Formats: sequence, C-alpha cells, structure tokens
Amino acid sequence: MNTTNGAPRRWPMALSLVLLGLVLAIAFGAALARYLLPRGHEVIGESRDIAAGVIFAGSYLALAIGRIPGLSIDRAGIALVGAGLMVASGALPLQDALKAVDLETIALLLGMMIVVASLRLSGFFAFATGWVMARAKHAPILLTAIVATSGFFSAFLVNDAICLVLAPLVLDLTVALKRRPAPYLLAVAMASNVGSTATITGNPQNIMIGGFSHISYAAFALALAPIAAIGLVVAAALIALVYRGEFTGDTRLAAPRPRAVVNRVLAMRAVAATLVMIALFFFGVAPAKAAIIIGGLLLLTRRVKSRRVYADIDWSLLLMFAGLFIIVAGAQHALLTSDVVAAVGRLRLDRLPVLTAVAAILSNLVSNVPAVLMLRPFVSALADHDKAWLTIAMASTLAGNFTILGSIANLIVVQKAEASGVKIGFWDHFRVGAPLTLITLAIGVVWLSS
Repeated sequence: MNTTNGAPRRWPMALSLVLLGLVLAIAFGAALARYLLPRGHEVIGESRDIAAGVIFAGSYLALAIGRIPGLSIDRAGIALVGAGLMVASGALPLQDALKAVDLETIALLLGMMIVVASLRLSGFFAFATGWVMARAKHAPILLTAIVATSGFFSAFLVNDAICLVLAPLVLDLTVALKRRPAPYLLAVAMASNVGSTATITGNPQNIMIGGFSHISYAAFALALAPIAAIGLVVAAALIALVYRGEFTGDTRLAAPRPRAVVNRVLAMRAVAATLVMIALFFFGVAPAKAAIIIGGLLLLTRRVKSRRVYADIDWSLLLMFAGLFIIVAGAQHALLTSDVVAAVGRLRLDRLPVLTAVAAILSNLVSNVPAVLMLRPFVSALADHDKAWLTIAMASTLAGNFTILGSIANLIVVQKAEASGVKIGFWDHFRVGAPLTLITLAIGVVWLSS
C-alpha cells in the first residue's frame, strides 16, 4: 500500500534524475568529442551546438521549477551547474565565459544590498514603519500606508530586500491589531513589485537592464515612475475590493506603537549615505559606481561588525546572476544564428503590446531575470532600443504579480507568513494579482505608447 501511494510522489524525482543524466551525458559527450575526433570534424560542432541547446533548455526548466526534484539544489546552484556545463561542453570557452559575467550589474546589486543591510541593522526600517503605521487609525488608511511604504522604499532599494524587512513588521502589527494579516501582507508584496518598476535600482532585472541599455537613472525614472505610481493606487483599490470585508466599517484601530531599537548614529549615517547615493544616481553618476562606493564607505564603522552586514547580503542571488550570464552567453555563442534572429523578428517585437506580452509571459514561465537575459539578444535588432528596454523592464516587473510564484518578493512574503502560522494560498494571491497584472500592464502599454 505504501509503495502504491508513494509511486505518484516518486515519478517526478525519477524523471528529473533521468533528464539530468541525459543533460550531463550530452554535455560531456560534446566535451569528449573534441579530444576523440580530428580537429574541425563536423561532429564536434554539431555536438557542441546540441549540448548548448540542451543545457540552456534544461537549466531554464529547472530555474522555472526552482529546484531539481530528488536533489537539494536551489536556483543559484542550478545556474552554476549550467554555467559549468556550458564551459565543459565547449559551447563557450572559459575566457569568454569570464567576460560574459556583467560585473557592473553584480557591483550595483552588491552595493545596494550593503546599503539596505546598513539601514536595517540601524533600526531605520522598523522605526519608519512604526511611525507610519501608528498614524493609520482605520483599516483602509493602514492598507494605504503599507502600500505607500512598500512601494516607496522598493522604488529606490532592491524590492526583495524590502520585503524581507517589511513582511515581519507588518505581520506583527496586524496580529497586534487583531486584523486579518493576509491582505496586508499581499499589499507588501504587490506594492513592492509595482513600486520597484519606477527606477533602475528597484529590482534585480531593472538593475540588469540599466547596465545593458545605459539609459540614465533620471530618464528611466521619468518613463516608468508614473506607471508605478498609478499601479500602487490600483493595487490598494483591488486589495480593498477583493477583501472588502476587512476594510468596511468604522472600527478605529488602536495598538501600541511597536518599540523600535534604533541606533541613532548608525541610522542617520545610513540615511544620509542613501540620500547621497540616490542624488548621485540622478546627477548621472553610474549607478554601479555610486552604489559600490557608498556601500564600501558604510562598512567603515566601529558599531557594527562587517560580518553582520555580510549575513544580510543575498550571495546566492549574485551567484545565480553570474551563472545565468554564462548560460545565456553559451546559448548565444552556439545557437544564435541569423536565421534564429530573423524568425524571432517575425514575432514583431517592435510592436509595444507584443513585446509587453512576450516579456510578461516569459517572466511567468522562467522568472523575470532569466526572461530579460533571453530577450537581450533580440533587442539590438529593434529600431528603438531604449523604448524596448523600458517596455521589458515594465512588463517583466509587473508580471511578477500574476501568480504567487511570479517573483521572489511574493515568495519571501508567503514564506515569512507561513513561518508565523499565516497561510496565503495560490487563490488568495491570484484573485488580486491576476487583475492587477493585466490592468497595470495595460496602463504601462498606454503610457509608453504616448
């Protein structure tokens, strides 16, 4: 009986391991072909191209699932293995693989993570959130305050980090107020996704696009911040509508303001550094340069040991980025022929609604960062590069609200809630997230077309 009941649970693991074995066999077969066959033999090139395609497809499938059933590997590990196989198979020479890693993107992400960690460790986020929430005396005002807080901070600081900070604070507050936590936690995640659309530093895919496109920080914000602002209003309205039982009535909220442990010196220092960094962004200093310099200077302190800051840095995300750069470069090197470019060109990606739909769908299939990397080779063939990159940034970010699996920010909030005994199911998210995604994408298309 146990064997029968266990069979349905074991077949995905067996299938995934068989497919993994097939990918490894093809990759190492291509590697051996270079040594066993004469130089220039056509089988070497064919086996390399086949290996590149299989590694690329296998890596993206595993990244979309988020794991390999039967193994304890995560997305960062999958990206690293895929990158290693690209080099091993000969699809991408080692020197080209090293050049493929966009250090500007990595530096910007690292600098931003240090800044956010410094703000959190100083107690600034807890103080700011407590101050805002203490002034929200009714449920609709509380919802609006959460959406505004999450959206604002996510516009300038990496949204995943903001969700890590805000989710437990909002959870504690709603429990203290004896309110239903789910709609307020959804507000954190959805406002974070929408707000992060506004600037280059709002989320990882925008950071990547900023490096690829070389659009200035101010121009990027001028184009996408209005979409984010309108989207935040829509997010608050939809949550209030779907969970209207939570927001009707005249009940006055009364709860003690949460006591935030704030190191005033560290907080003022971190806030000042953040404001200087944002000002540098708008004055045209390269975001990566400004972020890594400010982040480095924030480590010069006697009050917080550097290892506490390092513990807040998402090293696995940086590793995943590096691996993805190499995987995509390997696929481009081996597979991106003029015929492929021409075939993709027939999709009419130069039409804004089409590019929006493609970016949004890809982002939900393979996640937003991999989707951006997949689209990168085809942007150069488009007439208006800047408009194309802005469209991809808008669509890949707003698409993250479609399902609970659409963005890392969603998963962070759901996991934080579950750890405290609050369950946010697929439908809880989807009935707000799906219409929010469609409405905000439509707003984005109209705005960028004008």
